[in-house]
Amino acid sequence: MAPKAVVGRVSLYLRQLEAYQHQGCTTVSSSQLGQPLAIKNAQVRKDLAFFGQFGHPGIGYRIDELIDALRHILGIDREWPLALVGMGNLGRALLKYRGFRARGFQVVALFDNDPEKIGQDYDGLVVEPIESLRKTLAPRQISLALLCVPAEAAQRVADLLVASGIRGILNFAPLPLVVPAHVSLVAVDLSIQLENLAYKVQKTSGEVSCAG
Repeated sequence: MAPKAVVGRVSLYLRQLEAYQHQGCTTVSSSQLGQPLAIKNAQVRKDLAFFGQFGHPGIGYRIDELIDALRHILGIDREWPLALVGMGNLGRALLKYRGFRARGFQVVALFDNDPEKIGQDYDGLVVEPIESLRKTLAPRQISLALLCVPAEAAQRVADLLVASGIRGILNFAPLPLVVPAHVSLVAVDLSIQLENLAYKVQKTSGEVSCAG
């Protein structure tokens, strides 16, 4: 399995390649691919070589060919049905996000434990009780879930997701979760990202002030 940092850069390469494709370009060099992303060409070549040989002598990379290869590597050359658990403000916002479908991800099941939300229809999907996870997910072969529940309920719901056959969880609850080794977990804590951003801005501002 590729290191997390490499996979993250592959996603960036794919988006940059798609931008070049949209501009009508057909080939690209490692320098041209890495420069807009502030990634050195040697790192680009090293990352791509982790998965195979994609370049052509005297040509560089054929954009269409490399896009297909990277989509296959990332597993987005197929459709991924998603379960969305938690229909609060964040859950509803994610449901409306059109970028998921463009990347091959489609929310097909909704869950919540609020009696006022259960039974409601959102874009043709009816909110089901969280207790129905196992009954709903396994027959539909849903293996990925978006977890948007409050922190105090997150671990319990994560346990239910795992027991229902979920193998990948994107966790928006602001606390770490414990899952079995065979389940992949990615945490999205927006406050941590803002703290990192504040630190960088503060550090840069301090450097500018001292230089002046």
